[in-house]
Amino acid sequence: MFEANSLAVIFVALMGFSILLYAILDGYDLGVGILLPLTQKDDSDTMIASIGPFWDANETWLVLAIGLLLIAFPAAHSHIFKELYLPTAVLLISLVLRGVAFDFRAKAAFSHKATWNKVFKVGSLLAAMSQGYMLGMYVMGFEDTLAAYIFSLLSAFGVAAAYAYIGACWLIMKTEGALQVQAVNWAKKTGILCFIGIVAVSAVNPLINPDVYAKWFAWPTTLYILPLPILCFALFIYSLMQLKRLPAKHDKGCWRPFVAAVVIFALCFFGLAFSFFPYIVPGKLTIWQSAAAPESLSFIFWGAIIVVPVIISYTIFSYRVFWGKVQELRYH
Repeated sequence: MFEANSLAVIFVALMGFSILLYAILDGYDLGVGILLPLTQKDDSDTMIASIGPFWDANETWLVLAIGLLLIAFPAAHSHIFKELYLPTAVLLISLVLRGVAFDFRAKAAFSHKATWNKVFKVGSLLAAMSQGYMLGMYVMGFEDTLAAYIFSLLSAFGVAAAYAYIGACWLIMKTEGALQVQAVNWAKKTGILCFIGIVAVSAVNPLINPDVYAKWFAWPTTLYILPLPILCFALFIYSLMQLKRLPAKHDKGCWRPFVAAVVIFALCFFGLAFSFFPYIVPGKLTIWQSAAAPESLSFIFWGAIIVVPVIISYTIFSYRVFWGKVQELRYH
């Protein structure tokens, strides 16, 4: 049906789609966890309730992305996770801590609830920072240098700030009253940190990768790709303007900062994808060099046709059912 080269492009696009959805969907619920106040019991319950129906299902996209990497690009999977073994272990432990804390905060004795809130917050922060560290090492081409480690640590804080930003925007859309006002303040502060992080990665990436520099600044490609950073900057300005007007009467426009954050995430992802394509391991392996056998790709292609629409349908359905302002958290 498709040639081997075409199948490789299809699967890397599908994997990229999964990573983007994970960054947006699990990004906001990690952000809510990072922002979780430890001294405001009612607010912490409301914040947990805002992500309660979604947070577990959001991680499905991470599982799908890693599964596609393993099955469709086994050579790249081996190389990437050999380089990122420790941060991957931290990520998995952090996600487990979040899951345990989410359930135990309700089932444990009242005096222990604050402890499980702390575990949920720490797990969320470590998960976000481990992802940021992995992104930094990926951008640096997995270099074993002091500069690479420093940049990766800065990237870890940048991704945590980005998740906190989209998490705050989610809370603006889902909550009311004093908590919504607090979420607006969080969004203003974390939005600035997120913007600084994006500028830093955008500046460092072409400087350390000659191929990326050539891609972005080759004429006439520059003419076509230049709107990407301009639009991203414009969206930050737009979001800040909207935040200054919130909370508004009848909650008008409460969804706009979140939509702006989603588009910013998408633009940043497309910028990274454009920078490195067709390499799946920067400077070392292209998607065609690391792709599985054509027969294997053809076989799993049919599985993907069934599985991916099912996941998308379930995701849309769950958000449709639980849309609107947050209600009291209930455990079943």
